[in-house]
This record gives sequence, structure tokens and C-alpha cells, in this order.
Amino acid sequence: MSVKIRLARGGAKKRPHYQIVIADSHSPRDGRFIERIGRFDPMKPKDSAERIVLDVEKAREWLAKGAQPTDRVARFLDAHGLIKRKARNNPEKAVPGDKMKERAEKKAAKLAAPAAEA
Repeated sequence: MSVKIRLARGGAKKRPHYQIVIADSHSPRDGRFIERIGRFDPMKPKDSAERIVLDVEKAREWLAKGAQPTDRVARFLDAHGLIKRKARNNPEKAVPGDKMKERAEKKAAKLAAPAAEA
């Protein structure tokens, strides 16, 4: 049985809050879980202490047992000093798409045309 440390969503539409839970990887996102170890409220300010509440001891125990955190939970655990998350880098993300490159070429040609006539 593979065990994950992940988020289970709660709250109303457009007002989410999440429970940090230990769950079997095959159970649904908001379904059955083994244990609740914390909560995350994205509606609170980023500098608020109540935004992420985590039982560090329980998280440490489950990590020792082999539970795998999801990407978002790994960020929380890294902030609490439980694991070291690898920095991810996607340099392709900043490169404009084909349509944007096409528009930029048209704009450059349009600006160059009056300068060439003068």
C-alpha cells in the first residue's frame, strides 16, 4: 500500500480550505484518509501563522514510515524543515509562444516601415 501526504479540499465554492491528510494513494482526493495531520487555509494572508497548521511530530513519523508528500505538501514540509525539496526550474516557461513571436515580428516590421521610408 503506497501512502501519500496530501491535501483534501473542503469549504464552499471559491472559499477553499484544505486538510493535510495521510491517505492511501488510490483513495479519492476528498475521500477516505488514515489520519489528519494539519490544515491549510489559502484565504488567509501569506504571513499569517494560521495559514498552515501542521503537527510536525506526526508528519515526521509518517515520513519515516515511507509516506510520499505531494508537491504542495512538500513545500509545507520544507518550510517546517522536515524535508529538503529540490528547487525546480523551467526556463521554457518564460519563452513566448508561436503566436506571440508572430505578433512581435509584425509589430517590429510595422515600426521599421516608417523608419525605412524616411
